[in-house]
Amino acid sequence: MTNVPDFDSLPEVKGMPKGCAWGVFDKNGKKDVYGCLNLVTPEVMKAAYKEAKDGVSVSLNWPIGAIQTPGFGRKGLVHKVVSFKGSPLDAHGYDDEVEFNTQCSSQWDSLCHFHHQASESGYNGVKTNVEELTQTYGNEDKDMKLPTLQHWHQRGGLVARGVLLDYVRYAEENGIKYNCFTDHRISTDTLEKIAKSQGVEFKTGDVLIVRSGFTEGLTGVSGDKQQELMGSHKTCGVEGTVESAKWHWNKHFAAVAGDAIAYEAIPPVREDGSHGTTAELVLHQYFLGLFGMHIGELWDLKALGETCKKLNRYSFLLTSSPLNVPGGIGSPPNAIAIF
Repeated sequence: MTNVPDFDSLPEVKGMPKGCAWGVFDKNGKKDVYGCLNLVTPEVMKAAYKEAKDGVSVSLNWPIGAIQTPGFGRKGLVHKVVSFKGSPLDAHGYDDEVEFNTQCSSQWDSLCHFHHQASESGYNGVKTNVEELTQTYGNEDKDMKLPTLQHWHQRGGLVARGVLLDYVRYAEENGIKYNCFTDHRISTDTLEKIAKSQGVEFKTGDVLIVRSGFTEGLTGVSGDKQQELMGSHKTCGVEGTVESAKWHWNKHFAAVAGDAIAYEAIPPVREDGSHGTTAELVLHQYFLGLFGMHIGELWDLKALGETCKKLNRYSFLLTSSPLNVPGGIGSPPNAIAIF
C-alpha cells in the first residue's frame, strides 16, 4: 500500500475521467470490493491501537429515529414491540421489530450507493440493478462481485486511526458565522488550517471525520421544526469539487465521515457558478464510484468534539462494523472512538 499513486498519476481508465482508481487495489486477477479500506494494513491497524491511552470510549451513532421525517422522501423508523404473551413462547418478555431506510440516520454508504453518473457504474466498473442487489436468503453475493457492505465482515470490519477536524469549534474560535441548513461550504484549505490548529498530522489509512454541527441542529427540536430546517434542501458540508476530491485521495484516507447529510455541501455548484442537481454531486461520484472511498453521514459528533477538546488530542482508535446484511447499500456504522 506504500505505492498507491497520487491523483495525477492514477493509470488512465478508458472512457473515465482523470482520477479513476479502478484496478488499483485488484489482486491476483480478482476485482477488489473494499476500495480504500485496503489502506488499513496490519501495520496501520497496529499503529492505530497506540491511540487508545486514556480508557475513554465515545459512541458516534445518532439514534435511528432521530429524524421524525427524513429528507429526500426517505422512510423513517417504524418500531414495533411484540409481547411473548399469546405467542407460541407464551412467556413474560418482548421482542421488537424495526423497519427503516438505512439513510435516515447515521450510516456508511456502500460503494454501490451512488454511481459515477455518466458511465452508470459503481466502484471498479460494476454494473448493478435492483434485482442483483436484493439478496434474499440463498441469493447472497458469496463470490464477492459487488462492493456492498456485508463484505466488510470478511476482513473483520474497520479498525483504524480516526481523526476529527472540528469545524464547529474552529468557526467559533475564528468568528465564522454559518447556518448548517444552507449550502455553507468548507474548503480543503480550511480543513488544512483546522488540522494545523489541532496539531493533527494525517497518516495513510486514516478515517477523516468532519464535524459541522448538522445533527446537533436537528437534535431536541420538534419534527415540524426538523422539516422546516431541512426544507430548503440545502446542507452544509465539504466543498464538492474535483480539486477537493484530489486532496482527499492524495491524503490516502481509508474512508471519510461527517455529521452532515451528505459529507459534501448540497446543492453542488457547477463551474459556471449555477447550482447542479443531486446527480451532479462531485464527491459522491469520485469517492464511491471512482476511488472506492466509503462515506459516513449523519454521525453524532458532539460528544466526540467535547472529548477531543478535553483530552487535547484529535486522533483516536476507531472501530466500526456495519450490519451484516447481504447486498447492504447503507448501514448503521456501529462506530466507536476509543482514546
